[in-house]
Amino acid sequence: MKILVIEDDRKIAQALKKGLESEGYEIDVASTGSEGGDRAATRAFDLIVLDLMLPGRDGLEILTAVRGRGDATPVIILTAKDTIQDRVVGLDAGADDYLVKPFAFPELSARIRALLRRGAGGTTGPLVKLGLADLEMDAARREASRGGRALALTAREFDLLEYLLRNQGRVVTREMLAADVWKETRRATPLDNVIDVHIARLRKKIDEPFAVRLLHTVRGVGFILREESA
Repeated sequence: MKILVIEDDRKIAQALKKGLESEGYEIDVASTGSEGGDRAATRAFDLIVLDLMLPGRDGLEILTAVRGRGDATPVIILTAKDTIQDRVVGLDAGADDYLVKPFAFPELSARIRALLRRGAGGTTGPLVKLGLADLEMDAARREASRGGRALALTAREFDLLEYLLRNQGRVVTREMLAADVWKETRRATPLDNVIDVHIARLRKKIDEPFAVRLLHTVRGVGFILREESA
C-alpha cells in the first residue's frame, strides 16, 4: 500500500514516515504544497495524508484539484484548526477524515486502516449488487453508477451511499449514520454538521444531473433513498 504524506513540518513528516513504514506501508513524503500536488496528480496512491497549512500551495487547493479530476483516493486531513467550520470546509472539499494536531499516532494508524479496508471492498452485508431505479452499485468492486454513468465517490461517500441503498425505502437518522457509517458512538459533540455536508455532496453527485430524485431529506428525522417521480 502506497501512502503520500504532504506535510511541511519535518519532524512530523519523518515521524509519520518512520511509523507508517514500520507498519508495512510504502511512504512518499512531500514537504511543500506544490511538490505534493504534483505527486498526487502524476502518481497513484492508496491514501493521502494531507496537511492544510503548506508553503507554495495550501492543502485545500490540492484536495480540490484531486477531487476535481475525479480521483477518489482516500484523504485524511491533518491540521491545527479545530472549529466546526474548519472541519466542514475540509469535508466539503472532499476529505474522508479529519485529524487535529497534536494527535496520537495509533489513532491516525487506525483511521488509515479503516479507510483502506473500505477501499479494499469491505461490505456491511451479504449483498454486493445493490440498486435503485437506474442507480447501481457493486459493493465488492467499490463501483457505483447512475444511468450508465460512473460516479466519482470518495470512500466515505461510497460507504454512505451503500448504507442508504441497503436501507432504501426506510428513513435513516443522523444517529444511525454516525454509529453505522462513521462508527462514532462516543463523542462530546454530534456529527450532524459533518453528516449533512456528506449528504449534500452525495446528493449533488447522484441526483443533480438526473430528472428523478432519489435522495430525500425527511425534516426533523433524517434521510431516505427512494424513487420519486419527476
